[in-house]
Amino acid sequence: MKHEARETGGDNLIAKALKLAELVDYQAGSVVSREVINKKTGTVTIFAFDKGQGLSEHTAPFDAMVYILDGEAEVTISGKVHRVKDGEMIIMPANQPHALKAPTTFKMALVMIRS
Repeated sequence: MKHEARETGGDNLIAKALKLAELVDYQAGSVVSREVINKKTGTVTIFAFDKGQGLSEHTAPFDAMVYILDGEAEVTISGKVHRVKDGEMIIMPANQPHALKAPTTFKMALVMIRS
């Protein structure tokens, strides 16, 4: 797996009406991310996954919400696989192992609230 190419630029997005799915482009064999908001209280990051790519199982100390912007994702939480489609969301609870896989290309918004 080719690891993510990270784009930056949250500041140039302020006070503009934008389509989240247009903030990142698909890249062959990669996961691309763009941080939209990064504050001490939480983050919002947009991702584009090429087919077959993913994020390996890990845990996070805070709840995180994944909202699918385009395509379909396989989200595994504590060993249970969830198919999450365009327009749907899922919450990954804090301290629970989770992973993401791209059965097709997909884009998502990841919202993490620190508590």
